[in-house]
Amino acid sequence: METGVIQNSTVFQKNPSEPAMASPVRSLEDRDNTDKPASLPSPHDEYIKSENSSDTASGLYKVVPDENGSYKILYDDPKAEASKSSEEECTVNTDKADREIEKLKEKKEQLEQQINSASGDEGKVRELEKKLAAVEKELAQKDNDAYRRQNAVIS
Repeated sequence: METGVIQNSTVFQKNPSEPAMASPVRSLEDRDNTDKPASLPSPHDEYIKSENSSDTASGLYKVVPDENGSYKILYDDPKAEASKSSEEECTVNTDKADREIEKLKEKKEQLEQQINSASGDEGKVRELEKKLAAVEKELAQKDNDAYRRQNAVIS
């Protein structure tokens, strides 16, 4: 088998159909003294910082000591921080329903007082008792948590 020029510890064959033989061992001096062709520039990557990039890197691993003195690995996840900042605080306001219930309770008390004061007139007492029964029925429907939730204002 005929071999060609040795560069960078590789064997170049004149006839590629023949199997390659082991490359000869070269000394450190021979490797350092090899001349690289000047016409081929060495390839390299270059980082160009964009306007939108921040000074702090995202998605980094850190090794930090824990409370026992051993080390643990933490990951700074930029997506988790973004989701935390998008949380909104909501408040539920049931004041309107509460005021309506309070008005019904006051109306019930007024009707009971009117019934007690009009004890002599039975027609008026019956009419007031009908009104009182209607108010008590409406109060029973509205004085609960389900009604408050239905009529709550979320902001």
